[in-house]
Amino acid sequence: MKRWTLGHSMRSEAWRNQRAVIATVLLITAGSFSVVCVGCAKPAEKEVVVYTTVDKESSAPIFSAFHRKAGGEIQPTIKSDRSMNQAGDLVDQIIAEQAQPIADVFWNGEILQTIRLQKLGLLQPHSWNVTSGYPNDMQAKDGTWCGFAARARVLLVNTKALPDPRGYPQSVDELADPKWSQNCGIARPLVGTSSTHAAVIRELKGEEAALQWFTTVAENAVVYPTNQSVAIAVATGKVAWGVTDSDFAITERDDDRPVAIVFPDQATDAPGTLRIPNTIAILKGAPHPVAAAVLVDYLVTPQTEDRLAMGSGAQLPLSRLAEHRPRVLPEGPVRWMRVDFESAAGHWESFAPELSKLFP
Repeated sequence: MKRWTLGHSMRSEAWRNQRAVIATVLLITAGSFSVVCVGCAKPAEKEVVVYTTVDKESSAPIFSAFHRKAGGEIQPTIKSDRSMNQAGDLVDQIIAEQAQPIADVFWNGEILQTIRLQKLGLLQPHSWNVTSGYPNDMQAKDGTWCGFAARARVLLVNTKALPDPRGYPQSVDELADPKWSQNCGIARPLVGTSSTHAAVIRELKGEEAALQWFTTVAENAVVYPTNQSVAIAVATGKVAWGVTDSDFAITERDDDRPVAIVFPDQATDAPGTLRIPNTIAILKGAPHPVAAAVLVDYLVTPQTEDRLAMGSGAQLPLSRLAEHRPRVLPEGPVRWMRVDFESAAGHWESFAPELSKLFP
């Protein structure tokens, strides 16, 4: 059994798409739950098993905080069974184990694959203890998952290539603008947050218009394998700008690269900037359902969101009670896109094969 180390690099996109871990949180004493969940009945089980696509450096402090919240009586440990290349691989394992589930909780760094499990009936409904005003589009209609601590889909601009802010792109749609031909970048839109973004674009535009738009983008933009590689390409001047995730964008800015971050589509007739949350869910047939409920309730607290907001990825809290303003945010307010993620995911399996023809 391997214990977490914090030397893992946040610069690698493996922290959410290319390396998944199976976390086992051992609940050592019966009294622990009186600390985490005041008034809860004493649970029968002593452990909760978490499958997660989130990297160890991001998730370890969260589990350590859970340990401290329990007065030191809940001990997080970890084991590595096998490497997962992306969230879909881990979901495939959950599907394979559905007759005899091993995991209790699925913590996914994005949302599309979580909804895949929801549609297969492999998630357990839960009464989420979220704060007043929590975004409705960040919760499952049937209560099977809840989003928290999002990342934004932003435009990263090279300020040497575009020194005048008045010339910065302002919309994701500009990926198809011929004035940026071979001077803008996009990640292949078939995995991770890029696939979620593609599914949302299909939802907004409709299938025919979305395919036409992506056809133009495939010809107009430079296509990179990952969102991290888009951010690096912009930072090193290979393209003037690109669409990436806010955590990769802030990494380049924190490293003093010549970049600026634009939250796109803020005009009154534009849809707003897309947020893609972490998602948490209890798996159907979880061996330790009571312990699982305690853990997921802890993960969706404002305190957990604050920890992720203060981290290297500067993730975006969804709760109004979160206190830390992530440094990735602009000075002014951001208008967020409202999304029916479940509807968008419902079209993905038929839309993805068409996209794979454009982005082989």
